[in-house]
Amino acid sequence: QVQLQESAGPGLVKPSQTLSLVCTVSGDSITTNYYYWSWIRQPPGKGLEWIGYIAYSGTTYYSPSLRSRTSISRDTSKNQFTLQLNSVTPEDTAVYYCARYSFGLLFYDYWGQGTQVTVSS
Repeated sequence: QVQLQESAGPGLVKPSQTLSLVCTVSGDSITTNYYYWSWIRQPPGKGLEWIGYIAYSGTTYYSPSLRSRTSISRDTSKNQFTLQLNSVTPEDTAVYYCARYSFGLLFYDYWGQGTQVTVSS
């Protein structure tokens, strides 16, 4: 059974600061072929928004609207991947999820439980 667990996160981040979240994966290696380890968020009252992924190969790809402020990295020794979002604003307030995208199944087959991040001074 694959499990993804977001770090508790900062909860509250001040505008212009950097948001950092870690997703710890168990039950599978983040280097297993053809899986894409993704970050997705849901602002209050809105739909899901894809942020980006780091692939099994280590390749990253980001949403064009967030690319300039986003970095996703990984630590294979800990089986973790990390989201950094710079220069946050209140519009970045959301529940942040990590998820695994299966290239074979063409959908997100495992999700973390989500962590709330609020950007406010």
